[in-house]
Amino acid sequence: MVYLFEVNEMKIEILGTGCPKCMKLEAMVKATISKMGVDAEITHIYDIDEILSYNVMMTPALVVDGVVKISGKLPSETDMEKLLQ
Repeated sequence: MVYLFEVNEMKIEILGTGCPKCMKLEAMVKATISKMGVDAEITHIYDIDEILSYNVMMTPALVVDGVVKISGKLPSETDMEKLLQ
């Protein structure tokens, strides 16, 4: 008998127009994902209309699997790990 398991890759979106904090959040996400060994698709969304579609009023913002996890600030390294688990 053969069992097939679907592996769900985590989808991470960074919302921000390209400001230094937004770029820092993207770097933090990539470093944390690498450290944790998590398989994830990371996208940076720069378009303001698309950002507003998430009901986010302050950037940077972090969206994990369609859920806004943090907005308007950079998380600590410990908080970042918790947000990405």
